[in-house]
Amino acid sequence: MVGTAPSPAFAFAEVRTVTITNVPDIFGEWYLAVVKFAAGTPRPIQTFMEHFTELAIVLLAGLLALVWWHARRKADRTMALTLLGGVGVVVSYALSEWAKTYLEAERPCRTFADVVIIANECPPTGDWSFPSNHSTIAGALAAAILLASWRVGLPAVPIGAAAAFSRVFVGVHYPHDVAAGFLLGAFTVLVLTPSLVRPSTALVGRMRGRPLVGRLLTAGTPHDTTMSPAERR
Repeated sequence: MVGTAPSPAFAFAEVRTVTITNVPDIFGEWYLAVVKFAAGTPRPIQTFMEHFTELAIVLLAGLLALVWWHARRKADRTMALTLLGGVGVVVSYALSEWAKTYLEAERPCRTFADVVIIANECPPTGDWSFPSNHSTIAGALAAAILLASWRVGLPAVPIGAAAAFSRVFVGVHYPHDVAAGFLLGAFTVLVLTPSLVRPSTALVGRMRGRPLVGRLLTAGTPHDTTMSPAERR
């Protein structure tokens, strides 16, 4: 918890007088409403959300790895989509980190110094707020999974959205931080992947014939005859 407020009610009464720099008041009000709601939830829910904010990213990464594993038996284009999705995640994270460093937006849990939050501690100054890196990665992973496999992607999208919301719930981000991050991640993947899928598909087709790389891209041997040329296109 942050600050030394004697009770959540006292804390929320006090912080409403704080002036927020470079953030519309409505987002501060939404943040306080969510954090106040979170403070009133049962302790098991708070504990779950505190861990979910990190574990959801691991779960989404695991789902993308699962999609890659199954793509080893599928067409070159499916494998290309999976690999490009992973690249998109990295690119979107880099963009969000650049934006955070450039904009230097302060965390709400530091602006509202007396507010009670679920997170163990508020990130220090220099670990900026906008956009949310977690939400960017969650949005990018959800989009990457959806492009490669809609069956796995359908549950991945709400998991990613929940991961983004959890960053507000535990008190370390404004709502617009997570919305912008999620959209940045999803948009980056949805733009990057289709634009590069054709040359990447051809590259995957060539790499699948290589003795070492082919083992990562193809189930069985790199020259497995069970995959017809039509299937690989």
